[in-house]
Amino acid sequence: MAKTNPFQFLQEVRSEASKVTWPSRRETLITTGLVLLMVLMSSLFFLFTDTVIRWGLGLILAR
Repeated sequence: MAKTNPFQFLQEVRSEASKVTWPSRRETLITTGLVLLMVLMSSLFFLFTDTVIRWGLGLILAR
């Protein structure tokens, strides 16, 4: 593999970084809201599942 000097490397990095499409503020807020919603839904699902399993095991082990 050919070695490049640090100056050329930084130029290439800057060139590639300029090609990146960054999300808008609105897109970032929507995505953040969706992530928080999914975390809430997952938390409620696991809380419900844990409660059902605990209740079922309580019935089985109470005999």
